Amino acid sequence: MASNTEDGKSFARRDRLLEIESQVQKWWEENEIFRADSLKTPPKPGEKFFGNFPYPYMNGYLHLGHAFSLSKLEFASAYHRLRGVNVLLPFAFHCTGMPIKASADKLSREIKTFGDPPVFPSALDDQINEPDTEIVEEVAKTAGKFKGKKSKAASKASSSKFQWEIMRSYGLSDAEISQFRDPYIWLTYFPPLAMEDLKAFGLGCDWRRSFITTEVNPFYDSYVRWQMRKLKKMGKIVKDLRSTIYSPLDGQPCADHDRASGEGVQPQEFTLVKMEVIPPFPPKLRALEGRRKVFLAAATSRPETMYGQTNAWVLPDGKYGAFEINDTDVFILTERAALNLSYQKLSHVLEKPSCLAELTGHDLIGLPLKSPLAFNEIIYTLPMFSLLLDKGSGIVTSVPSDSPDDFMAFHDLKTKPVLRSKFGIKEEWVLPFEIIPIIDDPEFGDKSAEKICKDYRIQSQNEKDKLAEAKELIYRGGFYEGTMLVGEFAGMRVKEAKNLIKSKLLELGQAVIYSEPAMKVISRSGDECVVALTDQWYITYGEPEWKQQAKDCLASMNLYSNEARHSFEDTLNWLEQWACSRSYGLGTRLPWDEDFLIESLSDSTLYMAYYTVSHLLQKGNLYGSDTSSVKPQQMTDEVWDYIFCGSPFPESSDICSCLLKKMKQEFEYWYPFDVRTSGKDLIRNHLTFCVYNHTAILDKRYWPRGFRSNGHLLLNSEKMSKSTGNFKTIREAIQEFSAEATRFCLADAGDGMDDANFAFETVNAAILRLTKELSWMQEVIEGEGSLRKGPCSTYADHVFANEMNIAVQMTEKNYSEFMFREALKTGFYDLQAARDEYRFSCGKGGMNRDLLWRFMDVQTRIITPICPHFAEYVWREVLRNEGFVVKAGWPEADTPDLTLKLANKYLQDSIVSFRKLLQKQVLGSKKADRSAENRPNLGLIYISEQYDGWKAECLKILQSKFDAETREFAPDNEILEELQQSDVWQGGNFKEIQKLCMPFVKFKKDEAIAVGVHALDLKQPFGEIEVLEENLELIKRQLGLEEIEILSAADSDAVEKAGQFSSVLNQNQPSPGNPTAIFLFE
Repeated sequence: MASNTEDGKSFARRDRLLEIESQVQKWWEENEIFRADSLKTPPKPGEKFFGNFPYPYMNGYLHLGHAFSLSKLEFASAYHRLRGVNVLLPFAFHCTGMPIKASADKLSREIKTFGDPPVFPSALDDQINEPDTEIVEEVAKTAGKFKGKKSKAASKASSSKFQWEIMRSYGLSDAEISQFRDPYIWLTYFPPLAMEDLKAFGLGCDWRRSFITTEVNPFYDSYVRWQMRKLKKMGKIVKDLRSTIYSPLDGQPCADHDRASGEGVQPQEFTLVKMEVIPPFPPKLRALEGRRKVFLAAATSRPETMYGQTNAWVLPDGKYGAFEINDTDVFILTERAALNLSYQKLSHVLEKPSCLAELTGHDLIGLPLKSPLAFNEIIYTLPMFSLLLDKGSGIVTSVPSDSPDDFMAFHDLKTKPVLRSKFGIKEEWVLPFEIIPIIDDPEFGDKSAEKICKDYRIQSQNEKDKLAEAKELIYRGGFYEGTMLVGEFAGMRVKEAKNLIKSKLLELGQAVIYSEPAMKVISRSGDECVVALTDQWYITYGEPEWKQQAKDCLASMNLYSNEARHSFEDTLNWLEQWACSRSYGLGTRLPWDEDFLIESLSDSTLYMAYYTVSHLLQKGNLYGSDTSSVKPQQMTDEVWDYIFCGSPFPESSDICSCLLKKMKQEFEYWYPFDVRTSGKDLIRNHLTFCVYNHTAILDKRYWPRGFRSNGHLLLNSEKMSKSTGNFKTIREAIQEFSAEATRFCLADAGDGMDDANFAFETVNAAILRLTKELSWMQEVIEGEGSLRKGPCSTYADHVFANEMNIAVQMTEKNYSEFMFREALKTGFYDLQAARDEYRFSCGKGGMNRDLLWRFMDVQTRIITPICPHFAEYVWREVLRNEGFVVKAGWPEADTPDLTLKLANKYLQDSIVSFRKLLQKQVLGSKKADRSAENRPNLGLIYISEQYDGWKAECLKILQSKFDAETREFAPDNEILEELQQSDVWQGGNFKEIQKLCMPFVKFKKDEAIAVGVHALDLKQPFGEIEVLEENLELIKRQLGLEEIEILSAADSDAVEKAGQFSSVLNQNQPSPGNPTAIFLFE
């Protein structure tokens, strides 16, 4: 337990919550509160709830980002459990793939280079590659198998540049760190710590069902092998030669979760046009003349424009090389592009570019070229200053008719002799060449680049933003609407001709296909990835029939937002074959090709079903090492098929039939799962894979019912980042704030798919709120004798009871819709405000004992999903109830009286308004005597309960022109026409009526749009005089007056009572829902 004082500050309130959490967790564990078992009879709709969460990688501690996504599932599960539903919330730990292996290998390399323990030379710090930031899951205080002292120097993992230093930040000693060169040590260290943290968080998990992945767990290994064999048997896993993102260092494809950066990036394909260099060759290439064909290899995504080439572009100071492609061809391009080509079987030595000559852009300027399809027989290489070497090949073919960048760069060279002279450019390389129209664009004509540059007033090739905007506009329009003007495909739409022209270039050997990552991708091992052609095992996502099944499944699911649905639909439209095997890392072996491992996004698509039987197989052992009941080898495909696929009973199995039937019962009871919560980043891979695999392997009745995706979590409105220190683990958050305050703040952080915010101000306020509420409840119970007994008898009693009914109804709706921030508002903030208002409103009569006991019961129950430790302690220790609040049932409530709610709002708003009028009327003057003897003691409140005359007529017209559902009015001219035809308008002075009506109409329109149709009512749905008269004592107390009279503004005798203040009354005339007041000395 942390000290009650830190840095001179008291943490007694936080420590009190930590004490409560520890005590409550013992109660839960002793009574197996979260144990979930199936029943023999199938559940009726709403009787069971099975939710799950993507198991996290175990290469570090869990952080608040994990907690935020997980909290969505935890709050929903706790809500259903509270209602009496049979709830299953399991949790497992992902050890497959690269994260652990890459970290272990980094340690090995550091020991080899710097010794054991390593001595890192500080002079090299800035030269060492930054470690994979995903490897460092947190800066944490250590607990568990290894124990060590944490140094001040290691207080932030973000400052570490070596894996060894990262491990030191976990509190491990050098001797202990050395053991982590073995990746399997990670599997025994981090999962138990994650389990500890989640138990401290209060996760309502059935821990008997927990497990780790990889072949270390023989039962899960058997399950994944069965799944993969089943997919292969269906023809959904095939071997194919395809382009994939690839890590040269790891020697294998690099899928999304194998990456330190660049998740979601796909290969981008270009046509690499072979622009032949015409002899004589420059000095650096002379050795190749007559022996090899040398080409400038220009990467283009628009092969259809090659007819209009006027030149090629290079970056003058750029570094290039002449790379040996095969026995005859040499390509001039960047080393980065050559590396990609070498992994695409376009290098003399595969996977190792062979550079015959190092070059710069200056060496290439002026080279004569013969380029495929170009109408100009010879073109020349010229300098472009905006050319990027990290995209494409570093060589660009120039088509100024259709490229704004090319047009402006070419225009600069044509019109600026000084620029040509600077780079030694001869006039004959530039001046004879004119723009060649090749595509007719309906909007910009046959020289679209020239036209748009004039329209956008682009003056120079340096206006990058304008050029980018222009390029996007004409490329899109030219592709979809443009028509070819030249070549054998003249007259054909560009979108149809493009691939035909590309195919022609490839068939004639004038181009090759080149691919590279669409954006930079860094593997977890720290190297930059390339695109490789690999003979790989692929899952055939995107296959038409299978895709349709996935779409059918998605259509039936609850995704909780249109944004999420659009993201899923978009993913289904682009997702195709997925490389599912790896040669490096941890995991399960491909059963038919054991040289390969199953990658981490392919062994995690159907494991939700494994939760239903894991406890029966593994007996609560994370690693599947308890084989007392079943041996892993007994789990044959026939057994798995029987459990999950409705296949016949496996007569050949020697597993006890009662256990087999029990496993089948567990699956059929809990499946399908009701919801899976996750960050929105998993939509484009894991969650969509989950849909595909469920539709392929399981019967339709077991397809998933829902996904709830959320945004990322900000910390104090800034991105969570280890590198900046703006980062916090679950363990740190609990130690610093308590679990209850952390959970409270996570609920308050935000709903939906936008990024949410964990604010320290909110979490610290939660500590204060919860502990003060606990103290208040204890004080109420101790002072029970002073409370008023009997049924509700006062206006305040009825209002408070009604507010509790509203809170129960609204909070239930919010919980059921996964709107936890709203649930916190209606079930805590609003309810607390109602209680505080009740305390103040009761006055001398005191509060009703039964109402307060109901409040404590309601508040305790409906905060339970978010703050279960607090609620459990109150339930058992303060309210002295039996059983556990987490299963106590949702509180019962009467139907809310919405009219009473409106009446109370009217009362409270009126009191605020009266107070302002009092201050303005009497205390506003600087010379006013503000002593108690000179304060007014009489208040005259004037009421106008119903609109009449022209105002009533206006409101009736507005009612007829208002759509209450959309909160929209008919057009203004239609309303005005109706007003002009009304009796009031016809019977009076036109200009005078218009002067009065129009401001009133605008005011009521705005009010109706803001609050709804009741703003157009002629009178309130309650008696204003009755409400105010029933609460005279409260109003007098709030305003500090001795007497108050409620009067009708329509009564001339009542108006005369205002005396000298009648002008004030005229200036603030009352209207329905808006009384006014004046204050007098009596």
